[in-house]
Amino acid sequence: MQKLITYLPDWILLAAAWRICFYPIWRQLPRARLVLNTIFYGYLCCVIAVTLMPVLASLPEVFHHPYRPMNMSPLIDITEGHMNARQEFLLNILMMMPFGFLLPLVHGTGLKRTVLAAFLISLCIELLQPLLSTYRAADITDLLSNTTGGAIGCLIFLAAAPVMRKHLPELFQS
Repeated sequence: MQKLITYLPDWILLAAAWRICFYPIWRQLPRARLVLNTIFYGYLCCVIAVTLMPVLASLPEVFHHPYRPMNMSPLIDITEGHMNARQEFLLNILMMMPFGFLLPLVHGTGLKRTVLAAFLISLCIELLQPLLSTYRAADITDLLSNTTGGAIGCLIFLAAAPVMRKHLPELFQS
């Protein structure tokens, strides 16, 4: 229950951002695009929840704990056999696959831009995690696995796009 209360202000802020900033613009689009954009926004909110929340509750403590530098040894946790390292690597890939699939669908980006966006989103998350929390650490392995997940998701989208264009053309209309 305590965790729910701690996360609630963040969820309220994200819901307000959707309603005040995005919905007024998106409601003018065809209904399928409104739903697609909202799904993508919801997905991004879930990524924020898993990787960064609670944000607002953490802000008072941001300057009261040391910032731990990023672990810059790629895959060291896996090669040294740290507990759950392989599972975490795969979960990070899975977490970013929807990003790689949805970004080109929503914004029409190609593989290079989608992978770059996945890299930049992951980099932002990794740099913010230790700033917002004393128990989270930035890790180059997470950056690599998240970027890989974005690339895999985009490749799946590119393979599925011809079939989707044929059977769901309303998703590709802006």
